[in-house]
Amino acid sequence: MFILRRLMQKLIKINNSLLFTTTIILVALTSYLIVVVEPETFPSMWDGFWWVMTTVTTVGYGDYSPVSVGGRMVALFLYIFGIGVVGVIIGKVVDGLAAFRRKKEAGDIVFKEKQHYIIIGWSKKASFAIKEMLDTSKDIEIVIIDDLENAPILEDNIHYIKGNASDTATLKKANVQEAHSVLVFADDMIEDDQLTDGKTLLIASAIESIAPDVHTIVEVMEEEHIKNFEYMQVDEFIVSTETVSSLFVRSAFRKGLSSVYGQLLRRTKGDDLFYVAKSDRWNTYRDAFEELLSYGATLIADGANLGINRILDETIPSNAQLYVICDKDAIKTIYTKLNS
Repeated sequence: MFILRRLMQKLIKINNSLLFTTTIILVALTSYLIVVVEPETFPSMWDGFWWVMTTVTTVGYGDYSPVSVGGRMVALFLYIFGIGVVGVIIGKVVDGLAAFRRKKEAGDIVFKEKQHYIIIGWSKKASFAIKEMLDTSKDIEIVIIDDLENAPILEDNIHYIKGNASDTATLKKANVQEAHSVLVFADDMIEDDQLTDGKTLLIASAIESIAPDVHTIVEVMEEEHIKNFEYMQVDEFIVSTETVSSLFVRSAFRKGLSSVYGQLLRRTKGDDLFYVAKSDRWNTYRDAFEELLSYGATLIADGANLGINRILDETIPSNAQLYVICDKDAIKTIYTKLNS
């Protein structure tokens, strides 16, 4: 027993690649030996391999068992060494999976995939943003960057990296250079708006220094601070406090207006805002407007230009960013028709 225990301790400490190689050789060798020693019971290599694998991984199925002295000697060798080696491998695999799970929960990972979405700064707003993103597309990968001890949320397609988002080393762990978009949320824990936007400025500066081409959306607390970001290539700004205040005021003067905004911003029910790529058969905005209207959608904007109704007879540029308001059934019909 002492010898077996020492042997197991040696196996546990052995290099993984050497252990796997040894296991493959052991399985192949015993599969071959049992066929050579007892061909009546094991007529083919497949039968030998089947018996070896069921023996070392389970108690065996009983469909094959050696009856000769030579076959039983091979079986004894397999019982002593094979089961122990395979047991160590299974243990190492389980330990490896557990260690990987712990590293994911602690945010100690390096993300290597591409076209993912990075969310910087965990808050209720970030949580809601993730829900909206997954409602829009289930097939996206999301990486959260924050300094929390453990991942705030962890799913197969949601990953967490712990660290300072203004540190380029942390951003590189999230593979920011090959991300689809980066969403930088303002830190709710800081009470001073200037300090909040100052922290956001540092993060945005770090992002742009190593990934100037990535699409970056930044939340700022005060609109007057946007000018401080001008030297960077930040794509979009969300002024959270002024946006909410403006919505309050507009709703106060016109009842029910908040429901209109809410329906366009949330993908719950009713009509939503959708992007539609320019079709080759559309020459003018009127062509696009009329065809989209026939499918139940209203063309309202080209990028930031909301005055489509005033330029209906103008030619649509090749880089147009067309947006429509419609329900989910209508947008499915549009995508089907335009791609046919």
